Amino acid sequence: MSVRHGDTLRSRARRHTAAMAGLLALCLVAAGCSSGSSGDSAAPRADGAKPSATASATPSTPAASAVSFSSNVAKRGVQVDKVVKLVAEDGTFTSVTVRVGKGSEQLPGRLSADKTTWTSTGRLEPGTRYRATTVAVDSDGVEATKRSTFRTEDLTLDEQTFPSFAPLDGETVGVGMPVIVRFDVPVSDKASIEKHLKVTNTSDQKGAWHWISDSEVHWRPVHYWKPGTDVTVQADINSVPAGNGVFGQVSRSSTFHVGDSVVSKVNVQTHTMRVFVNGKLARTIPVSAGKPGFITRSGIKVIVEKHRRKRMDAATTGISEGDPEYYNLSNVEYAMRVTYSGEFIHAAPWSVGSQGSSNVSHGCVGMSTENAAWLYGISKRGDVVDVTGSDRYMTLDNGYGDWNESFAEWQKGSALS
Repeated sequence: MSVRHGDTLRSRARRHTAAMAGLLALCLVAAGCSSGSSGDSAAPRADGAKPSATASATPSTPAASAVSFSSNVAKRGVQVDKVVKLVAEDGTFTSVTVRVGKGSEQLPGRLSADKTTWTSTGRLEPGTRYRATTVAVDSDGVEATKRSTFRTEDLTLDEQTFPSFAPLDGETVGVGMPVIVRFDVPVSDKASIEKHLKVTNTSDQKGAWHWISDSEVHWRPVHYWKPGTDVTVQADINSVPAGNGVFGQVSRSSTFHVGDSVVSKVNVQTHTMRVFVNGKLARTIPVSAGKPGFITRSGIKVIVEKHRRKRMDAATTGISEGDPEYYNLSNVEYAMRVTYSGEFIHAAPWSVGSQGSSNVSHGCVGMSTENAAWLYGISKRGDVVDVTGSDRYMTLDNGYGDWNESFAEWQKGSALS
């Protein structure tokens, strides 16, 4: 709905009518001066002198501008995703300033080519008062100024969604690390949000977004990252509709670095792990993987987190106390998680006798303390652990399972595909 701003200004037509009335009055005065039966223009003064024929001057009224102003926003309750438009009718803008709140910050905008319309290019903040000052001139060069205000709607935290990132800003990660954006309030209009997510990288690697859930979206390149790449992720979602009355809470960005390529290849049939650093075999390590009933998943896994020491309680995997398979180890060293369901690679000094020959674990990949310490020392979040040899498979959402789909399939998970 178009809303008028300010007092009604007289139009150019009214100014023309006023001018014609003045001219008519002037003609009537001139006619009066030439009439009279005596032929005198006025009676003589008492001193015998004739009165002056010069009329006293009347101050002129400044001309009113023909410009009028309108906008597409109401006084209050303006939605934060509104694009504000201010219009000068019967004139052109010479100045438009829209200030945010009580300070000097301005809402960005641009004028149309004919200077009759100003359109905001920045987004609005919830619960904020905006102050507009507009100046325009009509075709006669007469200027008009209008001051007006509007206020945006208030939003609760439940009506705003905040984006958080993995990796963290400044973090160095492995070549398998996906870009992860998580939202604290679920997103139902995924396409709207995804349009405002962007990943750039110094290796110019192409990739795509894939929604893991309503609260999490990942971006991965076609192939593993190239070592040395710097990656920047931008979530320019402030005031962007996320569906169901929810809007982006803030725009954020983050940059991380891709370090050396460390790819560990585990074969649960041969009970070995071969560790490649920047494509070269660095060490072959005897391991023991999951025994029957607890088979280690095959698939491409990525290190999610690292723990110098970690308590491992079988209850977290669904095994209760009293079960013969129950365990509760308080000080497992060099533990690196590769699935959310509880698979780690770690030091397992209790199974050294089986490492390289049989699988005896509850699903983790165990090795000697010396080998685990070495691997832990060169590893980081995002390094790849590629497991083969079992008939139990890794899933997309059990950790960073992004690489277990072909890129063609991965792209289908985009809301814009």
